[in-house]
Amino acid sequence: MNNEENNTKEKVYVIGHKNPDTDSICSAIAYTALKNQVGCADYIACRAGIVNEETKFVLDYFGVKAPQYIGTVQPEISDIDLNLIRGIESGDSIKRAWDLMDEQGARSVPVLSEGKVEGIVSITDIAQSYMDESDSHVLANAKTKFSSIAETLGGHIICGDHNECFESGKVTIAASSPDVMEGFIEESDLVITGNRFETHFTAIELGAKCLVMCQGSIPTKAIKKLATERDCIIISTPHDTFTTARLINQSIPVSFFMTHENLLTFQLTDSLESVEEMMRINRFHNFPVIDKDGMYLGLISRRRLLNINRKKVILVDHNEITQAVDGIEQAEVLEIIDHHRLGGFETLGPVYFRNQPVGCTATIITQMYKEMGIIPDKKIAGLLTAAIISDTLMFRSPTCTEADRITCTKLAEIAGVEPRELAHKMFEAASSLQSKTPEEICYQDFKIFSNEGYSFGVSQITSMDQEELDKIKEKVEPSLKVVMENQDLDMMFLMMTNIIETSSELLCYGSMAGKTAREAFGIPKDEEKIILKGIVSRKKQFLPTFVEALHN
Repeated sequence: MNNEENNTKEKVYVIGHKNPDTDSICSAIAYTALKNQVGCADYIACRAGIVNEETKFVLDYFGVKAPQYIGTVQPEISDIDLNLIRGIESGDSIKRAWDLMDEQGARSVPVLSEGKVEGIVSITDIAQSYMDESDSHVLANAKTKFSSIAETLGGHIICGDHNECFESGKVTIAASSPDVMEGFIEESDLVITGNRFETHFTAIELGAKCLVMCQGSIPTKAIKKLATERDCIIISTPHDTFTTARLINQSIPVSFFMTHENLLTFQLTDSLESVEEMMRINRFHNFPVIDKDGMYLGLISRRRLLNINRKKVILVDHNEITQAVDGIEQAEVLEIIDHHRLGGFETLGPVYFRNQPVGCTATIITQMYKEMGIIPDKKIAGLLTAAIISDTLMFRSPTCTEADRITCTKLAEIAGVEPRELAHKMFEAASSLQSKTPEEICYQDFKIFSNEGYSFGVSQITSMDQEELDKIKEKVEPSLKVVMENQDLDMMFLMMTNIIETSSELLCYGSMAGKTAREAFGIPKDEEKIILKGIVSRKKQFLPTFVEALHN
């Protein structure tokens, strides 16, 4: 498929939760690969957070790039159709600006210099140019090109420099006798005249810079020669004197009237929420949109904000809004593939929802490959294998089912790996926690839950080495308070899971965190540590028991 065909396809983002684990990342990649084989959109694997050490190892092991990071799916300017109004240059006349607006049905046009926005000129600016009591020197004050004057008047330059500008003098009409003309025509003036030799001669002799001859008049050879000698430009226009006098101010360059100070521009990545707020306090109807290099892309108006193309999203490995990528409320969720409890997620419309009581989302996605009659390639099979190993703690987790075991074995055969050997390498990579900051450890596998009016966060780290967990505990325990306050939670927990011993030490922070946890798991007050023997699953073991104690 060529790039042009791909660009016409609708984009759909496949993404896991904010603090992605190996299942979240690998399932997003694998499901994206499946959808791109059977779907009609352009499916893109994404992540909403930092890739942890275990997942990094898995991706490197199978030679797969990490999904692109996407911090929010909130609608941006890139999600609406821009008004692709062509721009003009600052030296172009307001007549040309008016014609361009009329041609494109626009209320304003951008003024560009080498593709970058210098200003913007609107119908209001043009109307203002007529309503203002401009004096007869306005064309000179605006440094109007003689070529623009000729173009505006539908005429042509008979003699003189096309690139020269009218820089001094006034505009006047020579409708009087030569004797009277001597009283008001001054050096450098632009003189609108008819077809009278005496008028032409007198105006040039008096130092006129330009003669505009109406009704298609052309100068005699003598006048043309005299004009050339005196550096006087002659323009011939088909219009009569009245029409010429009425139209000539339209030749003024747009730079003279355009808005260029405090000009508000937007970029494609600006959120529509912030754009709408800025528009509300600004008087303009249209605003230029530029790329990261400052190049003009198009215009955006208040009206176009009504036609939002919401980002289309498929969620994997979660169905709770607190764990979803920012801006999910304003996105269009198409599908949810998950193996967790139902989290009361609300969507804008009906979705395809698949939730199964298995140990890993990757198991469900592998079933979907089979249902579609597609065998995952070696790399995808490897990622799915690793995801099941990670989420089930190599089948030690109580969330693990027979379906997970069978699926993992079949995937490992396709990937050409030995599950236990891969598990050992993965868990060893995940145990490399000493180089991380305390807060990084807390956020490595972090989820927020709400129940009974309380919100609480539960982080989990795993290791095969109890000594390493003991060292980490010393530096990470003070950070529980920081995370709790930063996330505006009532309680914060960290499960420090020893994979080999199949147990977890629970660290707590919050006024009722420790008390509720001890009541939930029957840990006496006189025991210094809260050791949860046999508990390694946050979802199936810790959460249900803790929520029940919170309810009671």
